[in-house]
Amino acid sequence: MFGVFLNRYVKGASAERELIGMFLERGYSVMRSAGSGVNSVSPDIISYKNGKGFAFECKAWDKGSLSIDIEKFECLMRWKENTSMETFIAWKVRRSGWFFVRLEEMGRNEMSYTVTKKNAIALNRRFDTILLK
Repeated sequence: MFGVFLNRYVKGASAERELIGMFLERGYSVMRSAGSGVNSVSPDIISYKNGKGFAFECKAWDKGSLSIDIEKFECLMRWKENTSMETFIAWKVRRSGWFFVRLEEMGRNEMSYTVTKKNAIALNRRFDTILLK
């Protein structure tokens, strides 16, 4: 069981480092949250440049949908409200790259907020498109 958790952590941390590198290449200041992956009070990554900030909860997940538990989602919404930063779920899909989903685009069910891969693809919000806004 520990091996599965460790593999998931390594995959997620690698994806976060990749996203950090993408922002650094474009001149952003970037911070990865301490305890990323277990800390529920802040997003995983914050990037900032010239008065424009973004916050990201990062997921590297190859299933047909992605879920965020309700408590984590509510923390992300508070973060967004308190900071006025655009806050996204950054979803890394193997062989498809990154998709960025606004919190408001997630659907709620009993236990979580969810987005399907089909909806994320239909939104087609990629890295360069979030920088243009």
